[in-house]
Amino acid sequence: MAVTQSAESRYTKPVLVAINKPLDEEDGLEALRSHALFRSLKAHDLDYLIQQSRRLRLGHHQLLYRQDMPAHHFFFVISGRLRLYRLDSSGIDRTLDSIAPGDCFAEVMIYADPPRYACYAEALKSSEVLMIPVKAYQDLLDRHPEYAQAALRHYAMRAVTRFHDLEIMTVQNARDRLIRYLIDLLPNGALEGGEVELPLPKCLVASRLAMQPETFSRILADLKSNGLVRVNRSKLFISDPQRLIEISQ
Repeated sequence: MAVTQSAESRYTKPVLVAINKPLDEEDGLEALRSHALFRSLKAHDLDYLIQQSRRLRLGHHQLLYRQDMPAHHFFFVISGRLRLYRLDSSGIDRTLDSIAPGDCFAEVMIYADPPRYACYAEALKSSEVLMIPVKAYQDLLDRHPEYAQAALRHYAMRAVTRFHDLEIMTVQNARDRLIRYLIDLLPNGALEGGEVELPLPKCLVASRLAMQPETFSRILADLKSNGLVRVNRSKLFISDPQRLIEISQ
């Protein structure tokens, strides 16, 4: 039976319900094994961790956890997509990130003291996640220092990514922020053009880039009219990323 949690009345969302279904190869276990936090784990240790975990199903816009809530788990995305956001002092939500299948999130809770979620996590579509107990993973790190080294390497890579995100957000010009964001979506960056799909609805991409939706739409329309991008709903085709970079410099 669904219940509700409320941060603010307009953010009330039902809490998800656990489903007791084993996780097998076809359900995302292979992707789990290849993730940086798990690929160094021996088979029996990974099996132990999965046995301690629960698989959770979320509906569209269901809330996984709330900002400042005590954190006893971190999560691996099996299917769907989630977004992370915070509420500012005026109660407006600010999108921080989108999380896709094969991604872990809230894993910083492994080392946090005290562990509290720094943001909200919400499903953007029907999604499934593996809810992994922080304590179970900590026990593995205590017994196997090599696992801790692998985890720290993962955190170092995440820190580099976050510094890059911060660099984008410090760009004053909204058009330049959008251009750099689009370039990052390309599989080969600025080296090769191609089609990309926005990982979030356009209004949430605007929030992610600290601009109003109207500003986002205006800039995207300008890029389209100048032949720099082709737009088909949430998909964009960028034929010449170097031209985009040139106009942002």
